[in-house]
Amino acid sequence: MNIDTNMSTIITASALDGNGALYSRAKERAITRGAYTSRAPLLLRRLRLLLAPAKLRLLLGFCVFCVVVFVTSRLRYLMGWIPHDPSSVSSSSRGGYTVLINTWKRNSLLKQAVAHYASCSGTDAIHVVWSENDPPSDSLKIFLKKMVLSYSQTIHKPNFKFDINEEDNLNNRFKPIKDLSTDAIFSVDDDVIVPCSTLDFAFTVWQSAPFTMVGFVPRMHWLDKERNGLAYYKYGGWWSVWWMGTYSMVLSKAAFFHRKYLDFYTYEMSPTIHDYVTSERNCEDIAMSLLIANSTGAPPIWVKGKIYETGSTGISSMKGHSNRRNKCLNDFISLYGKMPLVSTNVKAVDARQEWFW
Repeated sequence: MNIDTNMSTIITASALDGNGALYSRAKERAITRGAYTSRAPLLLRRLRLLLAPAKLRLLLGFCVFCVVVFVTSRLRYLMGWIPHDPSSVSSSSRGGYTVLINTWKRNSLLKQAVAHYASCSGTDAIHVVWSENDPPSDSLKIFLKKMVLSYSQTIHKPNFKFDINEEDNLNNRFKPIKDLSTDAIFSVDDDVIVPCSTLDFAFTVWQSAPFTMVGFVPRMHWLDKERNGLAYYKYGGWWSVWWMGTYSMVLSKAAFFHRKYLDFYTYEMSPTIHDYVTSERNCEDIAMSLLIANSTGAPPIWVKGKIYETGSTGISSMKGHSNRRNKCLNDFISLYGKMPLVSTNVKAVDARQEWFW
């Protein structure tokens, strides 16, 4: 009897914890996990209840966004529209384009430009406008021809030729070219590189409006004031375009136009403008923009795309450049007797390269 009583006392003592409460292993594990810690404040519990649906909505919204991005990226195929494959612009039936490179005493940049444009599938021919006193060396000719053959990715290798001029004159870049097999001319400076995919997209834009000018470097004009009863216009650079959201020119340093404008520039444009460009050594690009606008009565088309300038800072950074461009613009307009330029705020964008339409 005493033994049973003692055992009962031992069991009872071991079953009680330090606070006198009944002890169990389950309770000990629960305490370890925090199940018996103090409850969270009421406000915190309500906040969790409110956030749970918000998290669910956020997750569902993200899933919907992913589906929309996927569907829009495939929509052109679902609707039966497949964009031009880059190889399609180089087929003989489409003609491709002739790259017209203007260069002057920068052979290293010329080599880089020729190699790059030879690699573009739409390039049918490459012509280099050479206006230096000495003709290109035989070694340079051979080197560039070999470069064209090695860098071209198409079965039809681009034709390559130097268009040699006897005098240094900016009008040379717009002389007519014999035996062209394309209507499209891509005029470019030797220090400007346009990625092939961007160039081919611009070519498809030009095909939709082949008699306007399609390019990558927009500029603008605006009426400043009247002087002696005559309108006076100002020439605006890139920052003016960015600020105003409008443009009326694209520069020929990187632009497509129809080959007929080479004839128009040389044979039909006022000789006074030729003489002006020769004496000023500037503004041939403004002259071409005015010529095409006067012919079409329509604005040019700016193609949004990344281009790379590999040369040093050009004449646009020289002191007095803006004043000279203003003077060119107004002198040319006075010869036309009107303002041919048409302003626009439209730009062509390759939607396949954009996140949002």
